[in-house]
Amino acid sequence: MDIIKRIQDHREHEEELKWEGTFRDYLELLREKPFLAQSAHSRVYNMITEAGIEQGSAHKKYSFFEEDIYGLDEAMERLVEEYFHPAARRLDVRKRILLLMGPVSGGKSTLVNLLKRGLEKYSYTDNGAVFAIKGCPMHEDPLHMIPHHLRDEFREEYNVRIEGSLSPLNTMRLEQEYGGRIEDVLVERVFFSEDRRTGIGTFSPSDPKSQDIADLTGSIDFSTIAQFGSESDPRAYRFDGELNKANRGIMEFQEILKCDEKFLWHLLSLTQEGNFKAGRFALISADELIIAHTNEAEYRSFISNKKNEALHSRMIVMPIPYNLKVTEEEKIYHKMIRDSDIRDVHIAPHTLKVAAMFTILTRLKESKKASIDVLKKMYLYDGEEVEGFSDVDVEDLKREFSDEGMSGIDPRYVINRISSTIIKKEMTSINALDVLRSLKDGLDSHASISKEDKEKYLEFISLARKQYDDLAKKEVQKAFVYSYEESAHTLMDNYLDNVEAYCNKAKLRDPLTGEEMNPDERLMRSIEEQIGVSENAKKAFREEILIRISAYARKNKKFDYQSHERLREAIQKKLFADLKDIVKITTSTKTPDEQQLKKINEVVATLVDEHGYNSTSANDLLKYVGSLLNR
Repeated sequence: MDIIKRIQDHREHEEELKWEGTFRDYLELLREKPFLAQSAHSRVYNMITEAGIEQGSAHKKYSFFEEDIYGLDEAMERLVEEYFHPAARRLDVRKRILLLMGPVSGGKSTLVNLLKRGLEKYSYTDNGAVFAIKGCPMHEDPLHMIPHHLRDEFREEYNVRIEGSLSPLNTMRLEQEYGGRIEDVLVERVFFSEDRRTGIGTFSPSDPKSQDIADLTGSIDFSTIAQFGSESDPRAYRFDGELNKANRGIMEFQEILKCDEKFLWHLLSLTQEGNFKAGRFALISADELIIAHTNEAEYRSFISNKKNEALHSRMIVMPIPYNLKVTEEEKIYHKMIRDSDIRDVHIAPHTLKVAAMFTILTRLKESKKASIDVLKKMYLYDGEEVEGFSDVDVEDLKREFSDEGMSGIDPRYVINRISSTIIKKEMTSINALDVLRSLKDGLDSHASISKEDKEKYLEFISLARKQYDDLAKKEVQKAFVYSYEESAHTLMDNYLDNVEAYCNKAKLRDPLTGEEMNPDERLMRSIEEQIGVSENAKKAFREEILIRISAYARKNKKFDYQSHERLREAIQKKLFADLKDIVKITTSTKTPDEQQLKKINEVVATLVDEHGYNSTSANDLLKYVGSLLNR
């Protein structure tokens, strides 16, 4: 009954929002709220910005996209700032078709659907309200009724610019139904809906030989010609094409480059002049954002044809690449799984992360800089600290290849392989090894992968496997250490106390006896040796740590063992080195004694309770790590 109640509430809310009045009444509304007369481009831009903008370190993040578009902050910023914003300000880009160009399953359709669904919701808000001439099949802007010679005065008085001419149908209705009295014409509030074909249209090309231009511009109603006497009578015409119905909102043009030319020329007129030709009528004005999408191969073929130059010059091409961040790719997989019927299957921690690592590696291009490989690049793009590199280096890397992210493995392939593994083996729990194995097996049946790419992808699977091996060992070793974080902090504090005394040529005081003592060189070296700091380099390393602590203090930031990548690695390795033999013996023994069995059960419980495993995946992890430590 809850859902029925919500449906009733929505229906009642819609009834409350409905508005109807004369054109005179509408002008009074407009005097108070000039934004009600905003253009389609302005409405879309305001919808996006009103959802919220967060200023990141390098790029703006638009909240409107964050729940459905992952890892494409730069592309979304470019889309908003280079197209929607200037188009909303009536600059010339609004006279262009917006063409989203990118690889398959890269988010183009998701982006368009997000805009369409968003615009539907926005039309129910005060700021997104849309008013139209009542009974008009094109929900025409009432301001089109104001004669051209009065529009400059109207702009002065209302601060609203009018573009477009009254349609043939409403011109006739104004004379016949209202006797030319513009002030009496009825105006109503309309709500966008793709299902009801109000303000949102979608055109998909089919066979050019059978598809009719009427799908775009409407058609003659032959059953009424006898009644009205002429094909040029607007009452004998159905204004039900996609361009008619999308007026005031968004028109999605699917696979635009596969379209017959006769369909595309209508778009040229509409984008450039704001009108299109239909039947035996004068040009029909329409205010709509035309958004299309295609893949890179089709786009390259399109621009190579000289015949398409006129259309190409009226397009704003926005590249929509694949995401290049591991953590964001994980979110894509989580969302796809959440929306599927496999959401009840247990997926062990790090499984999707490792799959995302493989996927991102296939999309990255190898830098020409000798100091960086694709693995370091992957971590840098994901926002992790890599010793010797800064944010400036990351921006330089991104500028190195303009087409990075336009190729590689798509998210659907990964989800298909996960699904295949679960269905074929009837598994209720999967881990990273299951997924990597499935990704490898699926490469043979992936039609678009060349032999050269396959060899490269197999190397990336091995690379992702090595990253998982490190993650798995750390996971188990952490579970063996009682209160791992506390142990790491204690070890770090002890190390830093000794480093500070060493660098300042000072003594330490024993907390129990109060005696002065020299810095513990053995402790410091036991940690530094874990990451290969030589005897000659120890002084420089210790001074670097103190400089980092000082920098954090100046910024009022807390320094901990994770604030310095190499120190973090050294602390981890030191803790794990002390435990390695215990972990190795406990996890790999085939016949554990009572004490070992007790420890295994404790570790399994820790993995389940604190790390997100279930009993099956926890035991599988222990067995796997045992085999790794025995190699």
